[in-house]
Amino acid sequence: MSIPPPLPPRRNPVARFFVGLWDVMNFTRRLVLNLLFFGLLFLLLVGFMAAVAGGGTKPLQDRTTLVLAPQGRLVEQYTADPFTRALGKALGDDSTEEVQLRDLLRAIDAAREDKRIERVLLQLDRLQPSGYASLREVARALARLRESGKQVVAFGENIGQAQYLLLAEADEIYLDPMGGLLLEGLARYRLYFRQGLQEKLGVDVHLFRVGEYKSAAEPYILDAASPESKEADLYWMNDVWQRYLADVARARGLDPQALAAAIDNLPDGITAAGGDLARHALELGLVDGLKTREEVLDLLAERGVADEDSDLGFRSVGLSGYLQQLDARRNPIDKRPQVAVVVAEGEIVGGEQPAGRIGGDSTAALLRQAREDKDVRAVVLRVDSPGGEVFASEKIRREVELLKDAGKPVVVSMGDLAASGGYWISMDADRIYADPSTITGSIGIFGLVPNFTRTLDRIGVHTDGVGTTRYAGAFDVTRPLDPEVGRVIQAVIDKGYAEFTGKVAQARGRTVEEIDAVARGRVWSGAQALERGLVDELGGLAEAIADAANRAELEEGKYRVRYVEKPASPFAQFMAGMAGSHLGARLLRESGLARLALARARPEAEAQLRFVERALQDRHGTPVKALAYCFCGL
Repeated sequence: MSIPPPLPPRRNPVARFFVGLWDVMNFTRRLVLNLLFFGLLFLLLVGFMAAVAGGGTKPLQDRTTLVLAPQGRLVEQYTADPFTRALGKALGDDSTEEVQLRDLLRAIDAAREDKRIERVLLQLDRLQPSGYASLREVARALARLRESGKQVVAFGENIGQAQYLLLAEADEIYLDPMGGLLLEGLARYRLYFRQGLQEKLGVDVHLFRVGEYKSAAEPYILDAASPESKEADLYWMNDVWQRYLADVARARGLDPQALAAAIDNLPDGITAAGGDLARHALELGLVDGLKTREEVLDLLAERGVADEDSDLGFRSVGLSGYLQQLDARRNPIDKRPQVAVVVAEGEIVGGEQPAGRIGGDSTAALLRQAREDKDVRAVVLRVDSPGGEVFASEKIRREVELLKDAGKPVVVSMGDLAASGGYWISMDADRIYADPSTITGSIGIFGLVPNFTRTLDRIGVHTDGVGTTRYAGAFDVTRPLDPEVGRVIQAVIDKGYAEFTGKVAQARGRTVEEIDAVARGRVWSGAQALERGLVDELGGLAEAIADAANRAELEEGKYRVRYVEKPASPFAQFMAGMAGSHLGARLLRESGLARLALARARPEAEAQLRFVERALQDRHGTPVKALAYCFCGL
């Protein structure tokens, strides 16, 4: 007779409840992980199928119209990874859209020599320019294109002043009859917070600086711009504006003085046109005709080759498609010596930063990579930065010195903005190029220390304690600022300014007194900086690259240009290819999971105050940090 095994002891109801709950949670966890795994596997399969179905780039046919309708911010370097950009494009998310200046210039210059491109259509309503220096580079490329005999037609519905600088280079400009175009001039207004901070909130802000024109932090201590700030801003802004008028007048065959007078009498002109902005633009000669988008497309279909399969109605290729054509023709094994381009764009902060941003360590590492690469014979540092942390800027400047010591010429090409710390990293180059409308200078240092003692007093909160020395804890922003601590901070700022002007003087072959006379935080246009010896030549990126190649004794056509930047991971590149395909884009548009991924990956909106906020929060190391920053963009 067999004895049955004993029954397991019965759990009490509470234990059974928690065991059951654990089983449910464990099942749910496995289910979610399996769904994510198979979902990712499905996306990878779709990407593979899309890549196979793509079959490579289709050959470009003769008599093709190149349609340049870039969307998003015009940047020197992408700030989002390839997958995020492709995902945003697939979902129609405008916040992730960016256009690289180098890509736009490459397409225009290639179209000039490409016999398959018959004409170019410009549609720039959704382009978001960052400054007039980069726009003038594109405008020069468009002028060269038109001079080559290629027809350039432009159309817009609501044209901004910045976009119009490019459209003015077209042979024909058409504006929608219900659209608008206004030229109003340049302005720079900021919010001032002194009363709100000090009187309303009880926040005392202590500003330490050298240079009466160093106005970056004035909004925290004043209720309006200082006379020095207004004087300096109006000086360089007038120079940029007069150049804008001259460029537009030249391209359109107008008189600059007459155009300026029409802008000054804007209310009279618009009233005379019956409040019709499009008609007013036509009467001023800013556009050649008023047509709807459909009428312009019909016009181009008549001039080009009709194509029923095209959404536009004529044989055409867009910017991204044309760039793929150009990439397909590149030699994957190019053994020619290189001129390396390193982009320094954005605020300068310490440590490692992602692509499209400047990090004291990461940007220095890119320059070091160029120095250690035997195929790189010369380096162009493309700077578009308002500055930032002094120590991070110095790290980058030291790498420029090391490149020169290694026998590799370094040429700086200033973009829209190369001021304060942006000038710091530029000053030791063998040659500095700037566009006449570049914003540069702002050689000065400041430190900003808020104090919240009165704010806390208002809600009955107080700070107290002990320290082993008189100045232990003296930099605590919840304690009143000791005047002696203020002396310490000002001494650090003074030393930083002396370092800045001394290094500029040494790099530029001038005396410290000569540099101080044009420094003190004052901002200049590129043309004004040339007059004052802060830059060497007026020109764009192409001129800087040619100069660097010449210094390395590289003959034209016997070297190639390579951008040294952080590469995207193979997975990101694969996912970008999948998201960029028609099948993948359709899948992503209909996928809620994809929208969630985009929301998590989307870069945060950046503002100028974010830099100051981060600098104040970073309390690691010494409690006093010198900043070389310029709030001087347009």
